[in-house]
Amino acid sequence: MRFHLKFYLHYLVLLGFSCVISTYGPYQRAQRTGDILLGGLFPIHFGVASKDQDLAARPESTECVRYNFRGFRWLQSMIFAIEEINNSSTLLPNITLGYRIFDTCNTVSKALEASLSFVAQNKIDSLNLDEFCNCTGNIPSTIAVVGASGSAVSTAVADLVGLFYIPQISYASSSRLLSNKNQYKSFMRTIPTDEYQAIAMAAIIDHFQWNWVIAIASDDEYGRPGIEKFENEMFHRDICIDLNVLISQYIDEAEIRRLADRIENSTARVIAVFASGPDIEPLIKEMVRRNITDRIWLASEAWASSSLVAKPEYLDVMGGTIGFALRAGNIPGFKEFLQQVHPKKSSHNEFVREFWEETFNCYLEDSPRNEDSENGSTSFRPLCTGEEDIASVETPYLDYTHLRISYNVYVAVYAIAQALQDILTCTPGKGLFANGSCADIRKVEAWQVLKQLRHLNFINSMGERVRFDNGSELSANYTIINWHRSPEDGSVVFKEVGYYSIHNKNGAKLSIDKTKILWNGHLTEVPFSNCSEECEPGTRKGIIDGKPTCCFECTECSDGEYSDHKDASVCSKCPNNSWSNGNHTSCFLKEIEFLSWTEPFGIALALFAVLGVLLTAFVLGVFVQFRDTPVVKASNRELSFLLLFSLICCFSSSLIFIGEPQDWTCRVRQPAFGISFVLCISCILVKTNRVLLVFEAKIPTSLHRKWWGLNLQFLLVFLFTFVQVMICVVWLYNAPPGSYKNYDIDEIIFITCNEGSMMALGFLIGYTCLLAAICFFFAFKSRKLPENFTEAKFITFSMLIFFIVWISFIPAYFSTYGKFVSAVEVIAILASSFSLLACIFFNKVYIILLKPSRNTIEEVRCSTAAHSFKAAAKATLRHSSASRKRSSSVGGSSASSPSSSISLKTNGNEMSPSTRRHSQKPRVSFGSGTVSLSLSFEEARKNSVK
Repeated sequence: MRFHLKFYLHYLVLLGFSCVISTYGPYQRAQRTGDILLGGLFPIHFGVASKDQDLAARPESTECVRYNFRGFRWLQSMIFAIEEINNSSTLLPNITLGYRIFDTCNTVSKALEASLSFVAQNKIDSLNLDEFCNCTGNIPSTIAVVGASGSAVSTAVADLVGLFYIPQISYASSSRLLSNKNQYKSFMRTIPTDEYQAIAMAAIIDHFQWNWVIAIASDDEYGRPGIEKFENEMFHRDICIDLNVLISQYIDEAEIRRLADRIENSTARVIAVFASGPDIEPLIKEMVRRNITDRIWLASEAWASSSLVAKPEYLDVMGGTIGFALRAGNIPGFKEFLQQVHPKKSSHNEFVREFWEETFNCYLEDSPRNEDSENGSTSFRPLCTGEEDIASVETPYLDYTHLRISYNVYVAVYAIAQALQDILTCTPGKGLFANGSCADIRKVEAWQVLKQLRHLNFINSMGERVRFDNGSELSANYTIINWHRSPEDGSVVFKEVGYYSIHNKNGAKLSIDKTKILWNGHLTEVPFSNCSEECEPGTRKGIIDGKPTCCFECTECSDGEYSDHKDASVCSKCPNNSWSNGNHTSCFLKEIEFLSWTEPFGIALALFAVLGVLLTAFVLGVFVQFRDTPVVKASNRELSFLLLFSLICCFSSSLIFIGEPQDWTCRVRQPAFGISFVLCISCILVKTNRVLLVFEAKIPTSLHRKWWGLNLQFLLVFLFTFVQVMICVVWLYNAPPGSYKNYDIDEIIFITCNEGSMMALGFLIGYTCLLAAICFFFAFKSRKLPENFTEAKFITFSMLIFFIVWISFIPAYFSTYGKFVSAVEVIAILASSFSLLACIFFNKVYIILLKPSRNTIEEVRCSTAAHSFKAAAKATLRHSSASRKRSSSVGGSSASSPSSSISLKTNGNEMSPSTRRHSQKPRVSFGSGTVSLSLSFEEARKNSVK
């Protein structure tokens, strides 16, 4: 493989040689001898004529076509810099720089053909060419090359001259591939890499909020890496590419038409192009032919100001183009130098003749064009007089107002000169070569200049630092231009509308003045180029299956979420204390709710609670006022007072549930409710059970009275209540309740109490219900007591209401939320409290206040006597039945009529027979009174013998 490569190089070099050493390279050139020779490669033409070579005869060199005025100006910039250096007394004194400049015709083949002349004398000994020919002429070696322009051309040249370590400084090749110093060891440049331009192009698209674009790139080392970096940037910015194609100036017309069809049918309105002027020109011509005017073109630096496409006749389609341009430089005296060009004054520059003919559309004497015109091969042109005025014509050659590439050429030449100056002024022992030695300026070689360039560090005329060491790239400073139509002559005007500056990969600044931009059609509003219509605030982007991420549908934000800007990717969640408004564009503070004192519901509950307290207090006052009456005495006066007090506590505890919950109210309200109700139920239980035992007893004894004395009754109430108190203490110690803000409800923050332990609350209510069930049992058994003691029936009814209320409370409590939880419990407390108050006391208050005739001892005695009579009769019947059964068991044939007498004596008094005869009703008295009761039962004797 290495043998073949070496043979190929030998062949290329030999191909460039001829017997006349002075004609190395293409015939047309700009050349001047000197002590040190610099090479130059410039695109004087845009391309070559396509010609089929059938090889029937010796192939001829391809012809370059379409003159490039800007390329010729770049060439003139190199000549101007060299002459300026030669005339300088401080830079390279007594050293004359020469040059040899060729036309690359913007093609690799022409550039390589020219490059062979540069390497002809370099390293000939290393190639061992003496055996092939004698090539030892006195031609100065080319110690550096300035060029080429296109990245594809520079890449090919760099592969060739790099083999001989000839330094190459490009003025326009910006491909990021050329930054690889391992592959392109001798390549340097005075233009920023395209990596920065791709970032800048994506930044502009992002700046105008476009997300749906077409990407076009030239199919070479310039377009492919540039568009690849551009695609990566677009991906990171969530911008989609609808169409991505590669083009070339040599693409056939059918392919151009197909590409134009795809662009015309695309919904993307922005076209980003990474290509040179010659490559994009065929497509633009087709777009102009079709008059497709609704597109925005985004131009890379290579064609943003190209004279091939920046034509007035293209402005209807290309107007409003946004492009990148390098920062312009200043070259003093260059304007005058450009105006001095003339065929008779530029014998060393063979390109001037063609420039003159193309500028004035004529031909010079002895010109090949004259022969072609006579043979009819070209259109007729008049003869040039030589007196034409170059300043009288409009040509890109004289566009020196924005010197960009020309300035880069200027800097490249001065960089080489500065390196040579460093060699000239080198101090032995401090040089860059072995043992600190210095190179001989008179015998300097290309590799020595390359070494010196790698250590070059100087400030150019623009104040920028120029370095070519490994990893160094020029700072990216781009001017953003906008294509306008000149109001004077209709020509294309490049209006500066902003800039993009970057000094490193982390620091970039984009500045665009939108007011200066004039879009196609003289519009000032930014055109729309998105796959989908932008989503309004309050919505977010929704993914569409099978479509790129830039194509979306607008989905309304969910409740509790918002988006306050257009094209939101996601909806932001409102804070816990906020909720989204109706159109989901912002959040508002949630309304804080609790069972307030000021709301109608809270006021109503509070009024009912106060009413309950007042009614209970009223009943208590009545009972205190009439405490010595039989009804009050018969109702167990002391327990009734305690019961009424507990009911006041019950009604009062409901008030703690109203108002904004605080930690202390949450800890107090449930224990207050639980203890109050247990105290109330305990009083009813003890009271009911005592009455039941007294009336169920056949002969009340002193033991009964002792057992059910007041002390024991209060002790039982205390014990029952103490159990509830202990439940509350354990609850408050282990899991104390506290205030809690519930954010789960839409638009509302409910401040409630976190009970701490639902099990503890269950024990509290469960224990209360257990006592109520026992009380219900005793009350149910006492339902047939004397009429004056019918409160047992009402207690039974009140317990039924109590159970209904609290059984209903459980599902209602767990199915409600927020302030309604407290309201449900308040309603349950009030309902059960009112039922107890009404059932137990309202009947008695009615008798005391409205029926005082029934509040007498006679009424009580009659009722008690009747009940005692029934009870004694039942007892006697049971006793008689038992006696007969015993008599039958011993064989008795007759039964006697039993006579039973039951006397209930109090204080030793006994009723007389006369009193018994005249008495219509049994007499019953309690306290200090006397009770006498006599019951007789006679059963007619059954005569077994008639």
